[in-house]
Amino acid sequence: MKRTFDLTLVVVIGLMALMPIVLVVCLIRLTSRGPVLYWSDRVGANNKIFRMPKFRSMRIGTPIVATHLLNNPDSYLTPIGSFLRKSSLDELPQLWSILKGDMSFVGPRPALFNQHDLVDLRTLAGVHCLTPGLTGWAQINGRDELSISQKVALDIEYMHCKSLVFDVKIILMTAWRVLVRDNVVH
Repeated sequence: MKRTFDLTLVVVIGLMALMPIVLVVCLIRLTSRGPVLYWSDRVGANNKIFRMPKFRSMRIGTPIVATHLLNNPDSYLTPIGSFLRKSSLDELPQLWSILKGDMSFVGPRPALFNQHDLVDLRTLAGVHCLTPGLTGWAQINGRDELSISQKVALDIEYMHCKSLVFDVKIILMTAWRVLVRDNVVH
């Protein structure tokens, strides 16, 4: 009887944990054509390119540039793309990149392979040696609203102050910002 209870509880907890992910996958498949995951070439530690997965929030054929460079970025979003981005659920597959060691939970957000202005400024500042993160100091201090130079300044500040305690603070602040949808433009 106890073993049956244990197995049942594991299945129920496992399904509850996976349900949001299954729901997101189903919604992506039902509301737009194309794959559920979008694999993006990103700049990692020491400017090494790696492939980073995200749940696809943009339509097939969207130009491969930073969102702020698109004319009318909202027109490229899938029917649930705005929700995925504002809730940060599109970022969940990046746990795979953390598992592989291409990313960390906290660090500068990985630049797109063609964001040369951001990559060059980070390289000049020495920030390029850091492992990019799922979230970072710049993410919680402006996210989509920061200029490239402001992001790099915050990345430099993180590089000089990084510690386990600081990382935990950033993770907690990220959770709060996601819950209140603070500093999210698209």
